Amino acid sequence: MYLLYAVVMIWAHPQFIYPFADAPFSNPQFESVQLAETHAHLQVHDGADDAPAVLYFMGNGGALAYFQPNLAVHADADRSLVALEYPGGGGIPGTPSEVLLKAQALEVYDYLAEHHDGSIVVHGYSLGTGLALYVASEREVDAVILDAPYARMCNLMTAASWLPACYLPSVQRWNSLEFVYRIDAPVLILHGTADTLIPLKEGTRLAQAMERAQVAVTFAEIPGATHHNLAMQSMYSVRINEFLEGLTTNAQ
Repeated sequence: MYLLYAVVMIWAHPQFIYPFADAPFSNPQFESVQLAETHAHLQVHDGADDAPAVLYFMGNGGALAYFQPNLAVHADADRSLVALEYPGGGGIPGTPSEVLLKAQALEVYDYLAEHHDGSIVVHGYSLGTGLALYVASEREVDAVILDAPYARMCNLMTAASWLPACYLPSVQRWNSLEFVYRIDAPVLILHGTADTLIPLKEGTRLAQAMERAQVAVTFAEIPGATHHNLAMQSMYSVRINEFLEGLTTNAQ
């Protein structure tokens, strides 16, 4: 019975990783763009030319409409912003997978780099932190922001399923630790102390791995914040703006 359960979970696990919603994104400050190679759908906001441009990867709600407060932190600061809409959510056609999302993430970075001459920051939330770290390990970025990150998502899957998810065949592992030694940019990690979905210890473990890899990482605990209201906390935008202001100052 246990082996049968394992087979069923291997087949079904993407439904738990990507429980995407259908809510369409609508914001007059953004323009929809579709790229050709991977059919990536983007939402693009043009900000000040002298401000960093932000490449944003959302969580596994899968509908960008749910992440308006996260996007507003950058739009309100007049930063250019490009956000990837995941296939299978928000009315975007396609079937999400780790391989496809990573391919789209790189294409989106290349699009942003082609249209922006200044600093590029990658910013990920939850599921999207894996994409942010992957892009930072494969492309040149000036800073990385991670909201409620995991060290290895398959560890969380193991705890939830009582299966050794990190070692099962065909499982999408989302192992962020493998990218740590290829990160050259400074990193800001924001994690709520009341997060029960991705516990604080996951962000701590990732930060410790970065410190061992001599990555310049700042770990900021947001008191009382849960997984779902992190961006609504007053200290959230304060921490991000201070971090990016420091980036601009160092560049000068």
